[in-house]
Amino acid sequence: MAKLSLFFFFFSYVCSHAVFADDDVSIKKGTISWWCSTTPHPDPCNHFIMMGRYNPNQHNPITRQDFRTLTIQAAMERAIHVQTRAKNLCFQGKSKRKKTVHRDCYNLIGNTIHQLNTTFRSIQKTSNATSDAQTWLSAALTNVEICRSGSHDLKIAARFRSPILSGYVSELISNSLAANGALILAANNDPDSGRRFPGRVTPGNRKLLQVSALVLKANVTVSPDGSGQFRSIQAAIDYATSKRVGDGRVVVYVKKGVYEENILINRTMNKVTLVGDGVKHTVITGSRSVSGGFTTYSSATVGVDGAGFMARGITFRNTAGPEKGQAVALRSASDLSVFYACAFEGYQDTLFVHAQRQFFKSCHIYGTVDIIFGNAAVVIQNSVIYVRKPLVGQANMITAQGRGDPFQNTGISIHNCRVMPAPDLKPVVGSFKTYLGRPWQQYSRTVIMKSYLDGLVEPEGWSRWGDSDFALSTLYYGEYKNFGPAGSLENRVNWTGYHAITNPDEASRFTVRSLVAGRAWLPATGVPFIAGL
Repeated sequence: MAKLSLFFFFFSYVCSHAVFADDDVSIKKGTISWWCSTTPHPDPCNHFIMMGRYNPNQHNPITRQDFRTLTIQAAMERAIHVQTRAKNLCFQGKSKRKKTVHRDCYNLIGNTIHQLNTTFRSIQKTSNATSDAQTWLSAALTNVEICRSGSHDLKIAARFRSPILSGYVSELISNSLAANGALILAANNDPDSGRRFPGRVTPGNRKLLQVSALVLKANVTVSPDGSGQFRSIQAAIDYATSKRVGDGRVVVYVKKGVYEENILINRTMNKVTLVGDGVKHTVITGSRSVSGGFTTYSSATVGVDGAGFMARGITFRNTAGPEKGQAVALRSASDLSVFYACAFEGYQDTLFVHAQRQFFKSCHIYGTVDIIFGNAAVVIQNSVIYVRKPLVGQANMITAQGRGDPFQNTGISIHNCRVMPAPDLKPVVGSFKTYLGRPWQQYSRTVIMKSYLDGLVEPEGWSRWGDSDFALSTLYYGEYKNFGPAGSLENRVNWTGYHAITNPDEASRFTVRSLVAGRAWLPATGVPFIAGL
């Protein structure tokens, strides 16, 4: 069903532009101009491919694969150009807010270049990388949009914003997504087919998330009382990854204790595992917030960019409180990442599922406004979402999914979970409204399946973004076989983008098997999961 709707979108788009190309005598079929006319942004496509150093003789693409390669190279060259311009801005200016935003944007464009490089290398090696490429390109585009949102967080005037936002990087990546999306549709790829995930999660490590095995295999141990090699989790991660031999997994055992620190696992720190002594005993806590001068992105107590991250038995907490606005407990852009038996505690913007493929199992998630938000392809399974008491005048929003391009293969799937009031909300639950989600971006996509919805959820289910009609016809919000006091669909919203799903084939698009291709990589982690409905 997803492929069918995507096909009609792409077919109608390409046909309308192809007609334009055929009617314009200056555009010859098969030329760069003709290929660019099939993209969402033909003008920057033409300009940057024509002037690209990787195509000095302006050779015309012979195949759609050739054209996809050119679009990725154009995006990468442009991203590198704006990164160079942005570098000095990280340290310039008197304003702490400006420095914070520019520092975030510089890191994010670095991640974007990494994703584009990964995509380019993969499509050169194998023809089976199209689905993976769509994930990496989706993340590359999301990073640019998060740079933009950081400028809004801290109210940076347009003239002081990062050159990343004015360099056509978004448009060129969007073109790459469309070109690669057309190849996926043409091949009619199954989400599981051709996925090997080299060097990330290997079949030989099937006990990766079993606590006893993890503790025995730990490279380093952290303890607040000094009984481990380190008292700081960040110091332990830095040391263990710097001493890693080959491409092996790094396991950090975090003993019982409360650790007050902000942690970053950057894009070079792949395959890191954190194992704690349980959510009641091992707690990582911070208090950064937008009100405190950080962007939503940089407010995270723990931020993860390295691929293949795993965590078990840890609480990730942000104690900024509801008055401080956006304050993230965990931000993850880690591809093929797993969070098992963990807890995430905050108020507004608790769990930032930033980008790429993620899986959460048997977790507890606490928050108020936009509790789970971001633009990953993520499945949250057999977990409990506890809605806390918000500020007076606020409404609780369980999700705010951030899909901004119709070709991004992203979305939030909440499967076999429970939505409940937290203890502080229970006595006053009738005084506050709670919704399943609201659209952060134009193509926001969230599905809740086979989950228990307690009576705190409003009968209409979903909320607009403020008082606007933004994205109501382009979003995709769905529910399938939910139950409980708020499980009835009788009074749900009647937006074009809302779907009361009755067909299991349609619901299956949002399972572990389909949304995150989980059967190809989750078995090796040892985490239990339901592949289908």
